[in-house]
Amino acid sequence: MSAAAVDSGVSGIVFFHTERHDEVVAFYRERLGAAVWLEQPGCTVLEHDEFRFGFCDRDRTDDCGVVTFYYDDRAAVDRLYDRLADVARGPPEENETYDIYQFFADDPDGRTVEVQTFLHSLP
Repeated sequence: MSAAAVDSGVSGIVFFHTERHDEVVAFYRERLGAAVWLEQPGCTVLEHDEFRFGFCDRDRTDDCGVVTFYYDDRAAVDRLYDRLADVARGPPEENETYDIYQFFADDPDGRTVEVQTFLHSLP
């Protein structure tokens, strides 16, 4: 079977367990502008542009990894910083190693959220 025959337009979804489902979903919807893509029993799948990620109500929380949102320019990163300043770890700054402009914040579970823009051309 060819790749075109199985390509549905969705490349994947990242799921996290959470003990604070409603609060975490509200954070990503209200603070980062994600929309509900799919509701399943105990799980909500959100989308932000082409990025899909889900949170499932469980008795433990997965707080490893980084949930990264990228934008087209510095101005967008700065606007998101203004919305997330109360949970940000610091203001946006350039990261010369990766040639990006970024800041980090914490979601209600303590999971790391990164907001960035690439300062170089993308493929």
